[in-house]
Amino acid sequence: HVQLVESGGGLVQPGGSLRLSCAASGYTYNRNCMAWFRQAPGKEREPAAAIDSDGTTTYADSVKGRFTITRDTVENTVDLLMDRVVVEDTATYICAAGEGSASKKNWILHYWGQGTQVTVS
Repeated sequence: HVQLVESGGGLVQPGGSLRLSCAASGYTYNRNCMAWFRQAPGKEREPAAAIDSDGTTTYADSVKGRFTITRDTVENTVDLLMDRVVVEDTATYICAAGEGSASKKNWILHYWGQGTQVTVS
């Protein structure tokens, strides 16, 4: 049984920083890919960042250079470090896990968390 639980969302001013965390149970990060998606009200869900089993990271152009996805295999957590946030980053951030490689554009996501809200204003 796989569960993904996000935390760390909140209100942050433009230009500020925030760290989101995804805690996984019943899942091995080291052998799978993990991703952070985001969805703003009225907009479709989109991938923001992903990390493959080998540590390779992939970022959406909109967050590249500002967000960093990290993995802690010991604690079974995947974090999203958001830096220099902008208003457009406001969304529900959702942790996802699956198989394949995001960097090679060949992945399938099977598990999703409930999301954590990030508001930039």
